[in-house]
Amino acid sequence: MEAIFMTEKEHTGLNLDALFIGDKSENADIFKSTMNKLVNAHMGWRLNYMPQDKPLITESDKNSESFQKTNERMQSVLDELSVRLRSNSVPWHSPRYFGHMNSETLMPSILAYTYAMLWNGNNVAYESSPGTSQMEEEVGQDFAKLNGFKEGWGHISADGSLANMEGLWYARNMKSLPLAMKEIKPELVSGKSDWELMNMSAEEVLDLLNSTDPKTASDIKAHSARAGHNMDKLGKWIVPQTKHYSWMKAADVTGVGLDNVVSCPVDEHYRLDVDALEKIIRDLAKDHTPILGVVAVVGSTEEGQIDPVDKVVALRDKLQKEGIYFYLHVDAAYGSYARSLFLDEDNNFIPYEDLKEVHQKYGVFQEDKEYISKEVYNAYKAFPEAQSITVDPHKMGYVPYAAGGIAIRHKDMRDIIGYFPVYVYDKRSGAPATLTPYILEGSKAGATAAAVWTAHRIMPLNVSGYGKLIGRSIEAANRYYEFLKNLHFNINGTEVEVNPLTQPDFNMVDWTFNIKGNTDLAKMNDLNLKFYQKASFVGGPVYNNDFITSHTDFATDGYGNSPVPYVKSLGFSEDEWNKVQTVGILRACVLTPFLYDRDNFESYADKIKKAMEEKLTAILG
Repeated sequence: MEAIFMTEKEHTGLNLDALFIGDKSENADIFKSTMNKLVNAHMGWRLNYMPQDKPLITESDKNSESFQKTNERMQSVLDELSVRLRSNSVPWHSPRYFGHMNSETLMPSILAYTYAMLWNGNNVAYESSPGTSQMEEEVGQDFAKLNGFKEGWGHISADGSLANMEGLWYARNMKSLPLAMKEIKPELVSGKSDWELMNMSAEEVLDLLNSTDPKTASDIKAHSARAGHNMDKLGKWIVPQTKHYSWMKAADVTGVGLDNVVSCPVDEHYRLDVDALEKIIRDLAKDHTPILGVVAVVGSTEEGQIDPVDKVVALRDKLQKEGIYFYLHVDAAYGSYARSLFLDEDNNFIPYEDLKEVHQKYGVFQEDKEYISKEVYNAYKAFPEAQSITVDPHKMGYVPYAAGGIAIRHKDMRDIIGYFPVYVYDKRSGAPATLTPYILEGSKAGATAAAVWTAHRIMPLNVSGYGKLIGRSIEAANRYYEFLKNLHFNINGTEVEVNPLTQPDFNMVDWTFNIKGNTDLAKMNDLNLKFYQKASFVGGPVYNNDFITSHTDFATDGYGNSPVPYVKSLGFSEDEWNKVQTVGILRACVLTPFLYDRDNFESYADKIKKAMEEKLTAILG
């Protein structure tokens, strides 16, 4: 351990309870006094800029009847806004909320976001937001370091869907460059067949592009997929059955096409099946169909499971020796921040045999249990071998919406997608490099960058900071999973069983209710859908609901037969599955930072059990 931690660092004793407003507004006084201080600073900044300028809104203006009426109208509309938000918002801050990927967010990020909105930074160009543009540059470096990209780069996006689209954008342009080189400067790729050109590694392609002069490089890019060239030759984009729906939209928008998206089976734990992936790739290669790229999901949307990134990397390396190569994108929109669990304060990846001791030192988990499997550890360790990774601060970064992001392995990759509009990017200005030429978006909120930057500076992206916070959610999820395993109900003589889906890799817990002895899958699906309707906005004012969760369907059109082992474990026949072809699942995102504590969880477990029983009673009578 001494080799890992040479000295004690200042974050060892980070108190997470000081960083949230709290379920019962326990830290409201800190929030309000800090917000008041920040607002006063902004008002003083306005007042002191060019003090020789006289006020343009005079006291006489403010005393006028029209001013007073306009102010009254504003107050009235804001009162209505308050009523509508209080009446129609979900209590995401509460440990009773197990719904969407939303939870109590970091108080410093809320403060930073609110404060930065007063300055109205637009990160489209450095000249319009020098403060927050620099913050986003630094956050992008944080993303790269978190994911192990030593020479990488990153930036904030509106959400994970746009980040995923950028990943496909990179892969599409990268894959098409060798064919463009053959057309524009054939000596770069002389002696290579078209099949060999379509299986060049990203690193080899970048090296060749960078070896040319700027004009030649520009001509090559102008004859690549960005101009619509050779789109029919790029091959297949392979995603697991647990894919996020954004991949279909990305294939549509980028011109890759839905027909070129291939779904790969997952195993009974809902992780990508690498053997099935290899078979798909080899079958395609027999027909000389290239593989545009492969997506591994780290934190699947429905199950929270972690694909074996390390095994995908090993497969890529093996196939590359046989002349078959694919671009690898890791969709870790949900799970990327959890890599902080494995990084020490010097950004070294902690050896697995030391992990438990390090976590104990930093108070990551309360219980002495094996919450992190070697399979999950190995998946995170392999992140630096991917070309691009989606990372969403507004999920496990506990930052307010909207804050997605992406990190890329090589900073030079930016050049294959870059555009340089003169009115937002003037190289003569001497300003630091702007983000806009290299991203899908144009205007974007500087407040988002301020919120993420603040979170990262207060809570480091390693085991001493975010590792502790994410450890809380993982421990709470495991407590909830164990709670469900031992749960059953007697509703007026009807026995109702509770069946968790799978041991969580991360902090998502899925389960179903079923009447004991029932072998009608459609009947079970109906029960779980009705429960969801009682435990969501469908059942009436959400604020009055004592337990809130979410719901999804695992159907053959998306999941194939991967749900069969679970369905059969509940006593349903395979014929019954083939008849219904879907299983309705209740889904809990256990993001709350408070239920890791055994006493806190026990107090809420009784409340949750009672709430479930009341809803089941209302359904079954």
